[in-house]
Amino acid sequence: MPTDDLDRALAGKSPFDAHYGLEVVECGEDGVRGRLPVEPHLHQPTGIVHGGVYASVAEALASSGTNWAVTPNGEIGLGMSNDTRFLRPATDGVLDAVAKPIHRGRTTWIWDVTISGEDGRVHAVSRVTIAVRPRRNP
Repeated sequence: MPTDDLDRALAGKSPFDAHYGLEVVECGEDGVRGRLPVEPHLHQPTGIVHGGVYASVAEALASSGTNWAVTPNGEIGLGMSNDTRFLRPATDGVLDAVAKPIHRGRTTWIWDVTISGEDGRVHAVSRVTIAVRPRRNP
């Protein structure tokens, strides 16, 4: 993917995503890929990755892909719903996430997100709905 596309998608990168360490490595309206090194600050008290981390990754990727497509039209994508299922715990390594759009409507986009470990085994799956709204001037 050309750097211009990735720069466009990351223009509004969330400080929160930077805080927990998400790296978006590919972004476009047809899909988004990200990676996240598992660090101790992502663990819950039992030593496994906190479920909110998976949900955050899913929403960040779905929002990035939607915004990549709609911001040139004066619109913005905003998280509307996030249903994340936890399948297998992670304690270390790197998580890889892939988001694919399954609906690209005028007012909503729906994405399926799969988050896997380095061994390819799936740790979490999400379905994320992003609302598309006119961008308001600050």
